[in-house]
Amino acid sequence: MSINKAFAIAGTCALVFPLTASADFLADSKASVELRNFYFNRDFRNGPPTAQRDAAAEWAQGMILRVESGYTAGTIGFGLDAIGMLGIKLDGGDGSGGTGLLPADLSSKNGRGSQSEYSKLGLTAKAKVSATELKVGSLAFRTPVVSSNDTRLLPSTFEGALLTSKDIDKLALQGGKLQQIKFNNSSNYQDFTGNRIGGVSDDFRFAGGTYSFNKALSASLFYGNLENIYRQYFGGVVYEIPLAAQQSLKFDLRYSKSTDDGNFRPLDNRAANGQVAYTLGSSVFTAAYQRMSGDDPFPYIANSDPYLVNFVQINDFANTEERSWQVRYDYNFAALGIPGLTFMTRYVNGDNAQVAGSNSGKEWERNTDIGYVVQSGSLKNLGVKVRNATVRSNFGNDLDETRLILSYTLAVW
Repeated sequence: MSINKAFAIAGTCALVFPLTASADFLADSKASVELRNFYFNRDFRNGPPTAQRDAAAEWAQGMILRVESGYTAGTIGFGLDAIGMLGIKLDGGDGSGGTGLLPADLSSKNGRGSQSEYSKLGLTAKAKVSATELKVGSLAFRTPVVSSNDTRLLPSTFEGALLTSKDIDKLALQGGKLQQIKFNNSSNYQDFTGNRIGGVSDDFRFAGGTYSFNKALSASLFYGNLENIYRQYFGGVVYEIPLAAQQSLKFDLRYSKSTDDGNFRPLDNRAANGQVAYTLGSSVFTAAYQRMSGDDPFPYIANSDPYLVNFVQINDFANTEERSWQVRYDYNFAALGIPGLTFMTRYVNGDNAQVAGSNSGKEWERNTDIGYVVQSGSLKNLGVKVRNATVRSNFGNDLDETRLILSYTLAVW
């Protein structure tokens, strides 16, 4: 049975069952509206990457309406979720598009303008038995082998089926089949393309799970297959050690092996990466290391998030044979009597990247985030975040980037 047919059947069930068992379906439903005002400015410091272009800047207003139903009564509960999204350009003249906030206007000057608005609609039918849930339709979720992206005005979504289960004690299982992706700045679904390695596919299948031995220790195994392009095997361990009052040490170790699938082209990548975080009161000190081995860069679906410790604001430090390390500091100002105010800064340095047949590629990135969320009063849940990044590279663009994000979430019911 195709996903489209399954979606139609499940959607019909979700609409019919409430007629006979509407209490849980309606009483457990919820809806919210999220408003995002997003300004994005990227300055190409080492000259235009293309003719007459040395910067990208856009300002846009987004709205996200999320509606989630409860489940109908009975052994099998049915439900239906919906998400509606709207993006409106506030500023961004010809030639300054390309930030990922808005769709490109190909009729504009040099094709680098942006459209004045765009919208998206996603429907998700769902069914639940005990602690096992099936969702079919529009999906946004995270796993070690595939994750949706939410770093722009509107989130990206997948079209497909997702099965999750927690019926086995201490074991959380996930699996599914995805057919298309809708980019952050697009109204339409499209086939998958492999980031950096190319190729086109309309089928991504994955399965895996996480077993929690106790509150401190968990282990994960996952498998993902972008049909005719790559296969990826992932293993990870997370271990947190309490040291004293308000002190702990957390280890997050990850390993992925990727090979080719089909006749697209040979593929060989091994990614070993991990991080250790020391929490001391309101401060968190983190150190991370990431190493690519093999003949190819780390493969993942374009406009999705790779599960790498050094995937940061702009770069992923996942070029062929690249080695990178990171130091990071986080602070929560609640300890100083300012709840809602947070600070983060990090520095990532990469070298040994294969460029033009030699391992001479070097790059670094510095990020700083300052955020505040109003905790009470009429503006409760209003968030303000400033994100700044600097990138320098001897094989790519030198970039300075600033993002200013205002967000507000309001519960409708």
